[in-house]
Amino acid sequence: MTATAFLLLALAAVAAVADWWAVGSGHRGFEYLAKPLTLVALVAAAASLDVSDGAVQGAFVVALVFSLLGDVLLLLPDEWFVFGLASFLAGHVAYVVGFWLAGVSLFAFLVGVVLVAIALVLLGRRIIGGVAGGEDAALVVPVTAYMLVISVMVASAVGTVDPLAIIGACLFYTSDALIAWTKFLEDFRHGRLAIIVTYHVAQFALVLSLVSLA
Repeated sequence: MTATAFLLLALAAVAAVADWWAVGSGHRGFEYLAKPLTLVALVAAAASLDVSDGAVQGAFVVALVFSLLGDVLLLLPDEWFVFGLASFLAGHVAYVVGFWLAGVSLFAFLVGVVLVAIALVLLGRRIIGGVAGGEDAALVVPVTAYMLVISVMVASAVGTVDPLAIIGACLFYTSDALIAWTKFLEDFRHGRLAIIVTYHVAQFALVLSLVSLA
């Protein structure tokens, strides 16, 4: 890892913790600064890592850029939610491309498919039911499409058999599941904090997985 990448990761960590504080304490204004800054630093860190496979690195950088755009869009009023969803969907597609460029074991991928299929049956059906039965019924199709794409991303991460990639993908899935649960089913105490912590740790793990994947 280069010194530049290390410093950028440290900056991202400081910004992430600041964002956690902002979310936990209700300082919405500070969140507008800390949340995008975290991803800006992670994009720069991923781009500055000294790796041998530039294609994998490029795919991850694209995924992080779409995540940054999604972060900004989700900070806006609710009518921007579907655009944020689309941006993160594109980011997951980029992660999938990166995982497959890095190399995926077919057997491990199929194991991942089974795991996400179970999650979709146990959790996904409830979320889609919540969307369909609420005020956001028009989002059924985009939310379903998003769930399928992030499921492919998780299965692909499992297919790499890389611990950090798997942890990052699973935490990303957890964060997004929490978003869906609190938005379409029921909110719970410290829900927003749980969402942002799992999300940031997921992105850190995915960036660090580049060291072994690429």
